[in-house]
Amino acid sequence: MNEALLRSLTPSVLGILVRRGADFAAAEDAVQDALVEALRVWPADPPRDAKGWLVTVAWRRFLDATRADAARRRREDLAEEQPEPGPVSGVDDTLQLYFLCAHPSLTPSSAVALTLRAVGGLTTRQIAQAYLVPEATMAQRISRAKRTVSAVRFDRPGDVATVLRVLYLVFNEGYSGDVDLAAEAIRLTRQLAAVIDHPEVAGLLALMLLHHARRAARTAPDGSLVPLAEQDRGRWDTTAIAEGVRILQAALARDRLGEFQAQAAIAALHADAPTAGETDWVQIVEWYDELARLTDSPVVRLNRAVAVGEADGPRAGLAALAELDDSLPRHAAVAAYLHERDGDPATAARLYAEAAGKAANLAERDYLTRQAARLNAGRPG
Repeated sequence: MNEALLRSLTPSVLGILVRRGADFAAAEDAVQDALVEALRVWPADPPRDAKGWLVTVAWRRFLDATRADAARRRREDLAEEQPEPGPVSGVDDTLQLYFLCAHPSLTPSSAVALTLRAVGGLTTRQIAQAYLVPEATMAQRISRAKRTVSAVRFDRPGDVATVLRVLYLVFNEGYSGDVDLAAEAIRLTRQLAAVIDHPEVAGLLALMLLHHARRAARTAPDGSLVPLAEQDRGRWDTTAIAEGVRILQAALARDRLGEFQAQAAIAALHADAPTAGETDWVQIVEWYDELARLTDSPVVRLNRAVAVGEADGPRAGLAALAELDDSLPRHAAVAAYLHERDGDPATAARLYAEAAGKAANLAERDYLTRQAARLNAGRPG
């Protein structure tokens, strides 16, 4: 049984049911029933037309559920429109599903969960394990999301930026349990790139590939974080880097710059440097200037302050940092790094300890705590 084939067909089959009149929640349930039936039947009797088989079975399951629900008797007239078994349209509804799952009425977390369920083909249990929440909690979140989008017209124009933001959120979740969300985000973005020709889709895919290429070098054997400057660049995935750079160059050539292309350009400059000392920080600052112009994001300006500190010296970096709100996430960590480079270990140690108390995860907190301890150990008693 080729489970990868089933996963690849799921979005298209779901889209076909929705276009034929099934609401999203009922269609999704019917498709899942058809997938279970395929797992049972196909090993002994594989169909000639896998997609057509799934559409036929899913549509019948939807009609059965519709007839059984007294509150939905108004939909029984759909039975007259039941298609005959056979080849189905080759139209790919994946793109519409992305837009539906990224509906603006959903919270980001619900949009991510629904995208993973409907487009990614993950089970509710897998998504719950990835987010470290009980399966029942995730089931409720997905059910609420499906109810929300069930009233949305399937042919409603979508917002590419919203879809990309959802995929970016999936990627940033990283990985845990038996679901690698970073790899899943790359798979989903490749799928989107295959059905929509947009430079920002390509930019996001390039960004994901370039960041993911460094994954093996990001942590030490004991699980502790390894900063970019200290990573073993021989462990970076050069194939992924080459692909990311190629995709980025093609996107930039279209002269429709967006934030994901700018972020990918920064990642490409890091990937291109043979050593940390050979990083082209001047160009990176220029790209951060472009990114700040595009987004007006304080987080971008915080990262720019680090780049300025590398390009023009720590005092220049601290001057750029002074223009930002010190309540920003990671502000204290950036200030600590720049103060250490400026020869002020006492202030740096205090700021590292402060940053550790605000860290978003255990690995980051442990790293910042070790930095503070290292500097304190070097001070006279």
